[in-house]
Amino acid sequence: MSAKSEQIAAAIQTHLGDRLLEIPSICGELTYEVAAADLREVCTALRDQPELKFEMLVDVCGVDYLDYGKVQWSTRRSSGTGFSRAVSDPATAPVEENERRFAVVYHLLSISHNARIRLRVFADQAEIPMVDSVTGVWSSANWFEREAFDLFGILFKDHPDLRRILTDYGFIGHPFRKDFPLIGNVEVRYDPEKGRVIYQPVSIEPRTLVPRVIRDDHRYEESLKEPGGNG
Repeated sequence: MSAKSEQIAAAIQTHLGDRLLEIPSICGELTYEVAAADLREVCTALRDQPELKFEMLVDVCGVDYLDYGKVQWSTRRSSGTGFSRAVSDPATAPVEENERRFAVVYHLLSISHNARIRLRVFADQAEIPMVDSVTGVWSSANWFEREAFDLFGILFKDHPDLRRILTDYGFIGHPFRKDFPLIGNVEVRYDPEKGRVIYQPVSIEPRTLVPRVIRDDHRYEESLKEPGGNG
């Protein structure tokens, strides 16, 4: 950890030590977890404390921790019809509800101290994930939170205009959830008879893709094989 990061970490410990839990980071960036009930107050302190001064919210992103840590390709035996991950249908697999399934991650920048930290908060429940909006702390959170709502279905309490921002208003579901079907729920096409765009159930049939190795190079050219040989 650099001297500047140690200085920021010490200031966070002084002002917010009992409200923030430092968590490991593979990239060496200061990363903390905050309880949902303390989110707004902690964010305000991170912005206003002179030793911290995280004036800029660079990004907000949602995370779906469904099946986090499970290795899908790890297996002790192979099936007769291909790899287990390809054979099993995710749409019919049971979904395990996890209270710590959805999280929101905030990337903060202190221009005054030239420092960055990441802040993570878990939604209180997985069925209807909701956290407080931080638009009152950083106005740049407005569109970022709308994106997390659109793609993950995470609700932001007291957001001034929580609408979809990337998908269509009539879109069903949230595409970045790990239990969202890869083929989607509906498809859009232009109907020449009605003279407008219509929605209809997806016409794509789900199919299982089993990995195959296709060898196609000069070693397998028929003209290079020796007469009477086996290749």
